[in-house]
Amino acid sequence: MTAPADVEARLTAPGAPFEIVEEMVLGAPLRVFRSRLPSLRALLETSAAHAANEYLVADDGRRITYGENLRNVAAVAAALRERYGVGPGDRVAILAANCPEWIVTFWATVSLGAIAVGLNGWWTGDEILYGLADCQPKVLVADGKRLARLEGKDPGVPVVAIETGFARLWNHDRTAPLPSNAVAEDDPALILYTSGTTGRPKGALQSHRNIIAMVGLHSFSAARGMMLAPAPPPGLAPAGPPCILVTNPLFHVSGLHSAAITCLANGIRSVWNVGRFDPVRAMQIIERERVTGWGAMNTVVWRMMRHPEFGKYDLSSLRNIGNGGAPTPPELQRQVREHFPAIGLGLGHGYGSTESTALATIINGEEWQQHPESVGQPLPTVDIEIRDPEGLPLAEGEEGEVCIRSPLVMLRYWNRPAETAETIAPGRWLRTGDIGRMSGGRLYLASRKRDLILRGAENVYPVEIENRLAEHAGIEEVAVVGVKHEELGQEVKAIVVVDGDPTPDELAQHVAARLAYFKVPAHWELRREPLPRNATGKILKHVLTDGAVNPFVEE
Repeated sequence: MTAPADVEARLTAPGAPFEIVEEMVLGAPLRVFRSRLPSLRALLETSAAHAANEYLVADDGRRITYGENLRNVAAVAAALRERYGVGPGDRVAILAANCPEWIVTFWATVSLGAIAVGLNGWWTGDEILYGLADCQPKVLVADGKRLARLEGKDPGVPVVAIETGFARLWNHDRTAPLPSNAVAEDDPALILYTSGTTGRPKGALQSHRNIIAMVGLHSFSAARGMMLAPAPPPGLAPAGPPCILVTNPLFHVSGLHSAAITCLANGIRSVWNVGRFDPVRAMQIIERERVTGWGAMNTVVWRMMRHPEFGKYDLSSLRNIGNGGAPTPPELQRQVREHFPAIGLGLGHGYGSTESTALATIINGEEWQQHPESVGQPLPTVDIEIRDPEGLPLAEGEEGEVCIRSPLVMLRYWNRPAETAETIAPGRWLRTGDIGRMSGGRLYLASRKRDLILRGAENVYPVEIENRLAEHAGIEEVAVVGVKHEELGQEVKAIVVVDGDPTPDELAQHVAARLAYFKVPAHWELRREPLPRNATGKILKHVLTDGAVNPFVEE
């Protein structure tokens, strides 16, 4: 049997497709793939090779080929430039459910050398206005459902409503060529928002280099997987043409990077789910479209397997399920292999973040069966160190902060120089805030950003909820924590010290009026005694959640 290390060495050797060289990138020496495209527009142009093949199958039944997508992108790019003055460095905000208009606007924006901004489609009106004020786009492309959340408030920028106004962009000039202005590798291309310790979302600014590097690593992983794949079991029908079911949102790296962009880079057909996940609809799509791959969060896999109609549909075409976000419990891995026998070793997990352009490690196949609690080895061009609070590297097996250096590390946070300096250390090392250890060359995560709550596909940052609850007159103190939930991974719990008699329903409505629904606590603990704190005033959440003894005595 060929060893994975031998396969990787062959693929990355001098003259090989994934040859690695060292180059200076933004002042730091980084390992990069020698053979790479210079920009996302150049990547888009390569899709002409698949012009007759389907690129997007939309939830409303539309089927768009690669050739049609190129024409659509060129027309929308011309409209953005000529109607709204969009040029290099300008922002175009997108706020919508998964749809072809979202994807076309993204490609049109980056082709102009402008910056696409994927606003979180689950934000409330207040959060939407915050995001627009932060990125200051030339234009907002949005659907009616999300515009309605503004409740008539002026977004402060021109708006293209997808249902009523996008056709004018689509049909602006059907003969327009793609833009031809120069775009450099390290030019900014995309802003995706991720919450942080300030309690307000931060815009992670990614470059063309970042996203092209991500595409390269996906291609490397696919090539390595093909070279290591064992012979299929007897009687298993050959896999059909690649087709990906997408149930993750485009404002996440899981939907945009791992699906829309990666599929285009490889000429793969993608089928898009819109709205709340419905297990029956997803199974119908897999059967009808002969889906071969699915990038799914743990919670939706649980829901499908436990649905009473599971087994009613032909899901035998499905050969790969990839997962990201929260680590996949070994028991869930076992059940997936049991429920989807055609998958075999085609089960994988990727670890990364928005700040690392979706990737740092991937684990799948026999390696994951042998090391089910790991998130894998660093991918080529990715360096990982475990560091102590002073930033010094720790020995193998010791737990500390996971730090990443690679061409995938974002440029910076948008308009956040202080937070950027805290997050990107000298030498362009990304401080993830995640706690983990290295063992046998593999990464094992202990926690994600310490207090971070992983609710299904969403990262929930307690401080944002705590800040909103602190605005309520009946609350003196508050701590928000995660509690285990079988399907979602975690749910949100609020522990509050009350003044008066507010009810959980009242407090939940208070949060719901200010934040997206998934941030509203599902569990409440109302108390009168003060929360435990250390000498600097920090609430000791482990005392609240784990029953630990408070080691501090308040003076």
